[in-house]
Amino acid sequence: MWLFALPALLINVCIILVPAVLTFTAAFFIWDGVGTPVWAGLTNFQNMVADPVFWSALTNNFIWTAIFLTVPVCLALVMAAALLMAPKARIVVQSIIFLPRIIAVAVTGRIFQGMIFSPATGIVAWLNEHGFSISDPLADPDRSLYAVAAVDIWHWWGFLAVVFLAAMRQISVDQIEAARLDGAGFFALFRYVLLPGISPTLTLMLILTVIWSFQVFEFIFIVTRGGPAYGSEVLATFAYRHAFFEGDVGHAAAA
Repeated sequence: MWLFALPALLINVCIILVPAVLTFTAAFFIWDGVGTPVWAGLTNFQNMVADPVFWSALTNNFIWTAIFLTVPVCLALVMAAALLMAPKARIVVQSIIFLPRIIAVAVTGRIFQGMIFSPATGIVAWLNEHGFSISDPLADPDRSLYAVAAVDIWHWWGFLAVVFLAAMRQISVDQIEAARLDGAGFFALFRYVLLPGISPTLTLMLILTVIWSFQVFEFIFIVTRGGPAYGSEVLATFAYRHAFFEGDVGHAAAA
C-alpha cells in the first residue's frame, strides 16, 4: 500500500510541506530573498501587526469569503435545481455556464478590465455616453473589491452549479417523484429533498470556498493589484508585494 501511495506523498512533500516549512522559517528572519538571512525573532510579526494595510487586507479576505459563501453558492444551487427539472435544456445550459471556468484567469480579468469596467472603452463608457453617470469601480477604493469579486463570481458560479447538479442527479428519482405527488412545489422540493440530499457535497464545496477565498490572488493582482489605495488588497497580494516589490521576504512569510 505504501508503495502505491509513495509517489503522491513525495509530490506533496516537495510542493507543499517543504515550502511551508521554509516559509515558516523565513518569517523569523530579515531577508531580501538574495543575501544572507538575519535572525529577527518576532520582529516581522510585530511589524505586520502594526501595519494598517495588513488589517485592511485581512478584513478584505473576510469580506471576500462572506461574498463567495453566499452569492455564487445561492446562484449555483438555484440553477442546479432548475436544470434538474429541465433535462432537455441541461446539456446546452451546462456548457454555457461552465464556459467561464475554462477561460484563462488572465483573459477573464483583462476582458472585464477593458471591456466592462473601463471608463474609456468598456460598457461603463457606453453607459456614460447614454446619460448614465457611472464612475470606474476599479478606481474607487470602496468599490474595487466588489468589482473584482463580481468578475470571480462570473468565473466560479457555473462550476459550482455543475457540481451541485451532479450531486442532485444522485438523489433517488422515486424520492423526487413522491414529493411531487404530495404536491411539493419547486421551493418545497428544493428545501426538503434536494438540499438534504446534497448536504455532503454542499459542505465540501463550502469548505473549499473558504480555503480558496483566503488564497485568492490572480484576479485581484491582474485587475487591480490590490489598489487603489489598498482598497482591494488581500493577504496574498499583501505578501506578494512585500516579497517581490519591496524585497522583504520575512514580512511576506509572516503574513
